[in-house]
Amino acid sequence: MFEYLDELELIGDNFNIIMLRILIALILSGVIGFERELKNHSAGFRTHILVGVGACLMMLLSLYGFETLIDAYDNIRFDPTRIPSYVISGIGFLGAGTIIVNGMTIRGLTTAASIWTVAGLGLVVGAGMYGAAVFTTFIILLSLIFLNNFEKLFRKEKPYQIEITALPGLTINSVVSVFESCSLAIKQVQIERIDEDLRNIIVKIAPYKNLNQVELFEDISKIDYVKNISERK
Repeated sequence: MFEYLDELELIGDNFNIIMLRILIALILSGVIGFERELKNHSAGFRTHILVGVGACLMMLLSLYGFETLIDAYDNIRFDPTRIPSYVISGIGFLGAGTIIVNGMTIRGLTTAASIWTVAGLGLVVGAGMYGAAVFTTFIILLSLIFLNNFEKLFRKEKPYQIEITALPGLTINSVVSVFESCSLAIKQVQIERIDEDLRNIIVKIAPYKNLNQVELFEDISKIDYVKNISERK
């Protein structure tokens, strides 16, 4: 029976190398996915692990999956880059699924890029380039964790937007007076007509750290003809 199992080569000569590389890909991609998970992104811990391990598996297949055929036939050419090239081009559909477009706002680009990079990490680990994979993981984590805070130093804060749904009898001056009483500077007022009986008033104000949203909304709700108040993202 054991001789029969040896003939089947269920494990193979390279099983230890394959197992080691898959475990390394799991750890490195899992670390990056964990950072995404902590920030509540759509593609987190499990997604990054699956992408990294899957890419590593494809690379291992390209390196070791066809050894018996190569040994058996002299006319077969060995091209270890063929399968990985399809992994790199095909991973785009998964990254595109993490990108959310809401009007002029686009979210998920960083997560999509991290998925694409994790696929590259899996390929690198599968090829046995452990040092390059570990160093790249370190660089990726630095970029995701620290550069985000660094960008905030130079990024202008978006204005705080409040959407007021009101009946036609509402006057803009009554809304402006509420903001002025709270010492809030209005940057822009935009009016959108919903139908004959309703309209949306979007008020943009400068971001304030000590803004009491509950108190502000309560004061606005006391104005006649106001139907609904909400924060607009």
